[in-house]
Amino acid sequence: MRYTTLAGYQWQEPRLLLLIAVVPLLFVLRWALARRRANVGVALGPEVGPRDWTAALRFLPDVVLGLALSFAVVALARPQRTDERVEQSGRGIDIVLALDVSGSMEIEDLRPNRLAAAKRIAADFLRGRAGDRLALVAFAGEAYSLAPLTTDYELLQEQLASLRFGMIKLDGTAIGSALGVATNRLRESTARTKVCILLSDGESNAGSLDPVLAAQLAHAYGIRIYTIGLGQDGFVPYGKNEQGETRYVDTRLDETTMRELAAAAEGQFFRATDTAGLREVFSQINRLEKSEIKQTRYRNTKDFYLPYLWLSIGLWLLWLVLRSAFLSNPLED
Repeated sequence: MRYTTLAGYQWQEPRLLLLIAVVPLLFVLRWALARRRANVGVALGPEVGPRDWTAALRFLPDVVLGLALSFAVVALARPQRTDERVEQSGRGIDIVLALDVSGSMEIEDLRPNRLAAAKRIAADFLRGRAGDRLALVAFAGEAYSLAPLTTDYELLQEQLASLRFGMIKLDGTAIGSALGVATNRLRESTARTKVCILLSDGESNAGSLDPVLAAQLAHAYGIRIYTIGLGQDGFVPYGKNEQGETRYVDTRLDETTMRELAAAAEGQFFRATDTAGLREVFSQINRLEKSEIKQTRYRNTKDFYLPYLWLSIGLWLLWLVLRSAFLSNPLED
């Protein structure tokens, strides 16, 4: 009868619970009808006996009847509890996102800049996964693993949002090192599909591991590599000069090497020259590497109306006994 117990039920007919508010109105209606009947004169002595607490017992049958009706309404509303169990099966995918955070990612040919656009689209890609484990690698002149393979997507979103320029002191583009760290994360994975998605906007000019050799090593561990080349070639906007005018720098992507890396690990190369193009690239990868998750749901529903029904019947029988006993008022009933 506790409120927490009643609130924890699922009701098959919740609207019937409104009838509980009607129960007190029945007694008010009976009282109003009784006042319209003719009064019977009763001769009393010169002094009326003192009132005590036993006089209130004449209201006990009405209280019992009200409770019986209320419990009957609760039983009719069918309180239930449902236990649901979900079993998942399918092919899990392990994915490592390797993002370039070098100084050139501050170029503004992708709005507001290359890194911010890549972070925003990568976050959308994370939200589109279900049942896959993902890891995050950041690289510039060196490469570091920021998050291990996990299904904690909130943690991955936080780590992705924390990416910023200058977080790696050694500037440059160490693509080979980034692939090496990604391979180290995936080499012991037991997933049927292992993928590395590498985003970069320049040519590899740092690190001690050759990018093509790193891609071949990844392929030996069954890892597929998708490379995404960010930005446009030629003169592109890059901040302001001292006079407040837009400054332009010459930039060029080593597309040949990026294609070689993808081909060496049975992946694909994509070129994203604007934000819309980058979003389409991730959409294509999402279609290529989509996990097959099957869900089986088991529902077990248990009714709890019987205790309230038996309580209602018991109170009804008690009311019949009290009604025929000395507690009733024959002048009213």
